[in-house]
Formats: sequence, C-alpha cells, structure tokens
Amino acid sequence: MLQNLRTSTWFLSGALLGLSLAVGHSVYALKDEDKQIPFEDLQAFTEVFSKVKSDYVETVDDKKLIEDAIRGMLNGLDPHSAFLNTSEFSDLKIGTTGQFGGLGIEVGMENGFVKVISPIDDTPASRAGIQASDLIIKLDDKSVKGMTLNEAVKIMRGKPNTDIDLTIVREGEPKPLVIKITREIIRVKSVKNRMLEPGYGYVRITNFQSRTTTDLLKAISDLQKETRLKGMVLDLRNNPGGVLNGAVGVSDAFIDDGLIVYTEGRLDDSSHRYLATPGDSLNGAPLVVLINGGSASASEIVAGAMQDHKRGIVLGTKSFGKGSVQTIQELRNGSAVKLTTARYFTPNGRSIQAKGIEPDIKLSTLRISEKDEKSRETYSESDLEGRLSNPNGETDGADGAAKSDSEELAQSDFQLYEALNLLKGLTILTEINNG
Repeated sequence: MLQNLRTSTWFLSGALLGLSLAVGHSVYALKDEDKQIPFEDLQAFTEVFSKVKSDYVETVDDKKLIEDAIRGMLNGLDPHSAFLNTSEFSDLKIGTTGQFGGLGIEVGMENGFVKVISPIDDTPASRAGIQASDLIIKLDDKSVKGMTLNEAVKIMRGKPNTDIDLTIVREGEPKPLVIKITREIIRVKSVKNRMLEPGYGYVRITNFQSRTTTDLLKAISDLQKETRLKGMVLDLRNNPGGVLNGAVGVSDAFIDDGLIVYTEGRLDDSSHRYLATPGDSLNGAPLVVLINGGSASASEIVAGAMQDHKRGIVLGTKSFGKGSVQTIQELRNGSAVKLTTARYFTPNGRSIQAKGIEPDIKLSTLRISEKDEKSRETYSESDLEGRLSNPNGETDGADGAAKSDSEELAQSDFQLYEALNLLKGLTILTEINNG
C-alpha cells in the first residue's frame, strides 16, 4: 500500500465496493474484553462536543459534528474503512451496477492531494488522457490541499455535459498539466474481447461487478466460435478491483480444482475459503495475465491464483497491493459503515497487503517510434531485382500485412505485443511436448 493513501474506493461519481458487501443491520458477538465501554474517554468526547457547541466561532449543526466524528474514527483505522452517509451509500450501490454519473476515475488521497488510482476504460477521464498515479492539485480554480476526499469527490461530480478543469502533476512532466473533462453518465462494460490474431484471443476486465464472471464466459465462448483458441491474454491492467465473487468466478473459469483465495479476520464469519469447481473454459490452453500498478484488490486475487496454480504467466509491473476485505454494513438511518474486516491470502498463503503481486516477467510500458522502426529496416532476398520465384507461390503480400499488424500493436501497446509473443511461444512449446 502506498504510504498515506487515504481510501481508494471512489469512482466519480459512484464507489467501488470493497471485496465483500453485507447490507443490513449487523449485531456482532463481542468478546468479554471488548464489552467494556471506555466511559472516561466517552466523557472527554462529550466535553469536547459541548465546548464546540458553546464556544466555536460559528454555530455548528449537531448532525455534522457527530458525522465528522464518526468519519474521523473510521479514517484513523486504515485507508479503506469509511463512513458513508445516505447519499454516498446510494452512490456506492449504484457503482456496482456498472452505471453512474461522473468522470470515470478511481481516486485516493495522498499527502493532502487527490491521487489517481486508475482511469476507467472508455470514460471521459480515460479519453482525456488521465493516467494512473497522476496527482490532482486543483479542481477548476480550487486547490485540493486541505480538502477531504469526499469534498473533492463532490466537486468533481456534476451534471452530464458540464466541464471541469483538473490540474495535475505527472511524473516526467516539467510543469502541471491542465486537462478539461466533460462529465457524462458512466456506463462501465466490465468485459471486452477481441481476437489479436487467428487463434489468439484477448479479454480485458475493467473492474469486477456482479455480472463479470457471466460476461467473461460469454466473451470466451464468442472467441471460440470464431476459431479454436490456441491461447488467451487476460488484461487486468488498471483494474481497481470490485466484488469478491467476481474475482473468485473469474479465477474459477481457468482453474479445475483447489483453493482460489481465503480470508482471515477476527470474527468467524470473516474467515472463508473459496474453492474452484471442475472445468477450464480454455481447456488448458496457455494464458498470459497482464497487470500493472493500477491492478488492485480483486485483480490481485486473480493474478495470485493464476501464479500459485501455475495456470498462467503474469506479465507487466507490480500490482497495487490491496490485500484487505471491506464489509458494508447499513445503519438504521440509511447510512453505512465500510469496515475492513479481514485480509485475503492467495492459495499458497501469500498476503499481498502493501506488497502487491510481482509479475513472473517484469515489463514496463514502452513505445516504439516510427523512427526506431525505420532504423531497423532490413532487406531480404525478395527485395532483390531478378530474384528466383518461390515454387510454392508468392507470399510477400500476406507476410507484409502480418508484419504491419504486428508493428502497429508494438507501437500502440508494447506490453500486449510482448504478451502475444509469449503466448505464441507457450503454444509452440505445448505442441512440441504433446508430440
């Protein structure tokens, strides 16, 4: 986990669920040592409350004071526990359905500024060029220094078709960038697919929703209708996570049996073991999983399960490192508490909390320029005047087209280009081993 990162759950506007959602009025069985109420400390709280009411320079609403006190109590626990008022709780529930209004970025708080965890695919923020790790320092003409995350989120929310200027600091840029973004209704399609080359499929999961597993299986089925899949790339880059069942279901789609993930907490109902069911949607075909620093939570569960089961090769850069489970508990007045109740562990017992998933093959994002490509141009026999013809027929045109497609992928997404090459190598090795 990044130092000083304060909650990374907000979509704009909307919220990303923690790994577990329990809505309802909850009553926990407390241990004897937990039943003792700290009366002296509570008395100090009431004294401070009374002083603020009587002596503060302006009149303050009782509800606001109590709500702020609750927020402070939860924010002091860890970066992901939080109090949600009725409006925020409603936004959070809307966020998991895959449709909400706003900019389309997941954000957290770091050193008093808003930090971008990851932009969501096909949203205003993504199209405007917002990147993971961007630091937002101004919203229109207002500095975010001194704001709470909730206050910043409220400013970034707004009616569709209205604009907001984000001033951001980005590593490698000599001065702050000002990016104008037009708000719109965000409709997140969590699963996308296409064929990279004949026999090699590509599936991207942007976040984990309740329907993600079903959509993934359909995407794979659609690819298999085109041709027999020799292998597949599963892209989890900049996927901030989502519901736990989505991560379990996606992992189960590629694992025949065994443990997928388990959770441990203080309470009995916080400890669970999630097991795979028989069946591999790819029938054992090679799998490459792409991750980066924007891959968090549920994404890390999938990547960790693929590593521990040796079901797929993880390629990219180290993931975010969120290894805790949040449970949402609705209160009687319609507000809610989002509380960290457990840690999760990969099948081999690894905790990725504040550590992340280390890829099997580390590969940073690179961009190959046209100048670089031209400098590497070579000549072959087919370029020579008066060459002998190929007795099996000319193939220059087909080869040239394939090379062009490959070069285009290398320039637009070098990590994906390398993942495809790795997939081809795995396929060849599998065919050799199978005789």
